[in-house]
Order: sequence, then C-alpha cells, then structure tokens
Amino acid sequence: MTETQASGPTPRISSSVIIAVFVALALSFAALIYALSILDQDYEAASIFLIMGFLGVALSTYVLFQTRRRLSKLKIAVPPVTTTIECKKCGSKNVREFQRGDYIFKEGEPCQKCNEKMLITAIYREVKEKEREKISF
Repeated sequence: MTETQASGPTPRISSSVIIAVFVALALSFAALIYALSILDQDYEAASIFLIMGFLGVALSTYVLFQTRRRLSKLKIAVPPVTTTIECKKCGSKNVREFQRGDYIFKEGEPCQKCNEKMLITAIYREVKEKEREKISF
C-alpha cells in the first residue's frame, strides 16, 4: 500500500483560524514595539502595552501549539485491505494484502498444492473490535 492510502485523509484547520492567530500575533508584537518606544515618555501606558503584548504572544503561540497537537490526534488510520484467493479444485485458501488491479473472480497465480489457477473470492477491510465498539450506539 502507498503512504497516502495508509494514512487516510489529512485533517485540516480552518484558514480563518490560522489568519486570526497570526493577526493576533502581529498585533502583539506591534504592542511590544510600541511599548518599548514610549517607555521614556509614559511609563504606565508602556507597562500596559507590554503586558498586552506578552499576553498576546503567549496566547497566540499556545493556540498554535494546541491546534498542531489536535491535528496529530485527529489522524485517521485506514484499516488494511485484504484479498482472499481460493483454489477451485482443492479448496485451499490464501490471504494476502490487496494489490492494485485485484478484483473479485480474477484468476490469480497457480495453486501451490494442485497447480490449478486460483480465483480471488473476497476483498475486504479488516476492522478491529475496538473501532466497532466506539462506533456502535
């Protein structure tokens, strides 16, 4: 299987959230710069702008790290696809990973026991029991 099939669809963050966080980060840096520029003239206003700037930077970076952490938790693992191949003559079964081009009733490689052509009888995803329990209502 390729990596894109194994990892599943990639979760995304809304672009408006990212834009809002970066705007808040830019405004926080602007408040810090402004506070440093007026530090000599008005100490009280400068201290307020310093507090606002540091809080803005801290909150913005916190939100960015939290969204990144949530993305790593949201990744969905796609269960593997399995192909079952059976011999029509002797009835032996072979289970292997799905390969591109597999379809039901396709003749496959020869049987190891009787050398007769084998037939693909099933293609399915293996779902674990834990996942079924979470989905059931």
